[in-house]
Amino acid sequence: MPVTNHHEILRDTFGFDSFREGQEAIITQILKGNSALAVFPTGSGKSLCYQLPALMLPGLTIVISPLIALMKDQVDFLLERSIKVARLDSTLSADETRQVYSDLKAGSLRMLYVAPERISNERFFASIENIPMSLMVIDEAHCISEWGHNFRPEYLKLAIAAQSLRVERVLALTATATLGVVEDIRREFEISPEAYVNTGFHRPNLYLAFSPTALSERIGMLTDKLANSSAGPTIVYVTLQKTAEQVGEALAAAGYPARPYHAGMKNELRAEIQDWFMASDDGIVVATIAFGMGIDKSNIRRIYHYNLPKTLENYSQEIGRAGRDGQPSHCEVLGSSEDLIVLENFIYGDTPTEESIGAFVEFILSQEETFDISIYQLSQLTDIRPLVLSTLLTYLELEGVIKFTAPFYSEYKFNYIVPQKEILAAFDEARREFLVKVFAEANRKTRWSYLNLDTAAANLGENRSRIVKAFNYLEETGKLKVGVTGLRQGMRLLQRPDADQVAQKLADKVFRNETRNIERTQMVIELLNADSCKTRAVLEYFGEDLGRPCGHCSHCETGETDRIRNAERDLDAKEQTQIERFLDQRPIGFKTPRENARFLCGIASPKLSRSRLTQNELFGALGQSPFHAVLKALEDK
Repeated sequence: MPVTNHHEILRDTFGFDSFREGQEAIITQILKGNSALAVFPTGSGKSLCYQLPALMLPGLTIVISPLIALMKDQVDFLLERSIKVARLDSTLSADETRQVYSDLKAGSLRMLYVAPERISNERFFASIENIPMSLMVIDEAHCISEWGHNFRPEYLKLAIAAQSLRVERVLALTATATLGVVEDIRREFEISPEAYVNTGFHRPNLYLAFSPTALSERIGMLTDKLANSSAGPTIVYVTLQKTAEQVGEALAAAGYPARPYHAGMKNELRAEIQDWFMASDDGIVVATIAFGMGIDKSNIRRIYHYNLPKTLENYSQEIGRAGRDGQPSHCEVLGSSEDLIVLENFIYGDTPTEESIGAFVEFILSQEETFDISIYQLSQLTDIRPLVLSTLLTYLELEGVIKFTAPFYSEYKFNYIVPQKEILAAFDEARREFLVKVFAEANRKTRWSYLNLDTAAANLGENRSRIVKAFNYLEETGKLKVGVTGLRQGMRLLQRPDADQVAQKLADKVFRNETRNIERTQMVIELLNADSCKTRAVLEYFGEDLGRPCGHCSHCETGETDRIRNAERDLDAKEQTQIERFLDQRPIGFKTPRENARFLCGIASPKLSRSRLTQNELFGALGQSPFHAVLKALEDK
């Protein structure tokens, strides 16, 4: 580009006269060739920290983001500035996907946005492994840390992927990171102290209020709050999808421009609601945490937590979506101790039984040296939720028991855009003969032809990767329409340690994580009950000392605290009777107290869903009871 420094690009391409706090320091580190970590509050300009260097570095910048909405917004923003960028996600058509791969191959893209899962996808990796990459950007980088609130095992593999792709430098970005999370990120990507920039979490324009309200009175309290405050774009956060529907309907019936939003809705409806909210000056979205991440709306004036936030990290992220324009904005928590049971049951539901962990370890250690698995099938076999299963597999990899190879699809489905004869005629004799044999291995049905890749490779005596690359080429050149089915994760067994010892070590980790996550939820209660400045308490959690009361929270204004009680309690006589009834009629297949407690508290598992036991009248009979108390009562029987 005909520019000499990053200040010219800032002015001429992005239209800014100066950098925001922390931006230039990060950009300087990137341009020096160093990996870096930026911990900036939501809405403080993290994206410029990689978009600007991407225009100055010679190779591709690949941006890893879990948020399709964010990818789309950023790509649209950059295309408007005539910057050649693209994204690869599930919403693209086949033609759009082919164009992205064509641009990648031609070397015309400055930036490519992808989800973290795609990095280890066999077809994608084969397409990018020889492309020079100057920078890998990891958004929501706190997901890499077990100490964080949203650990995602696929993030742990990004450091390995960066090395395999010979990426020159990595930029990690997050809005929420405790000191422990920061250390994890810096260690994984070898980030030096001078390349870590934290601009602080304090947002003086946000007024933090806490009004714990009984569930039966909460709708009335919310409508009163809305009526007595200045109108403006508003997000009401709830925990459950059904609560989003109920509260959204109640507000709409009361005359407010309110709509629910949650992950259970169809993509088209969610996109419509999001577009409506972005264009509205007074819209109210009642949403689960599925809404808000990556939403770049600067004038959100009010954030209400109808239910308690899951953690202080979640709370900080969610209130961070208010007042990005710097204008005063109101953030208020209405949740109370009644919400704790639901929050804690989510945590307990993710914890597998020791028996399930033992079955998982036995399965893995019984495999051949090279093997592959279906996460879905293994989840059904072991009664462990897929995300938790992926985490356990990652633990085994970190312990040196297994090594992940590339995930792959066991089967391709394809149909011909160009007649087969015309496809074959375009190749020399050797390639033509190869394709004839590959096509002959496919099982042709009415709409699609189906090809099992491993079977075809074995029958033809060919390397599987040659078939994958051939289909990539035929799809990219518009000759075939290709789909994939049967996702499997390739593995290699590196050692066969004692199964009992491995299972015990994994169980210790799992139950330690459960305890840690319960403690994170308890920290939300501690914040509400703190008889001191609330803003200062939140900042201290993230390692920042304000040094004084903030002057813009409800405690600083009134000097008062509405304390709430903890959810811990013993079961009453009615709840004990339900347990006795369950033990008398115990459904077949339940063996452990934890399995029984999950059933009674209404926490589904793969085994429960498959057997349709969630339709049993006793399922969820103690859904409003503390899980820990139910578990203890069953253990005492």
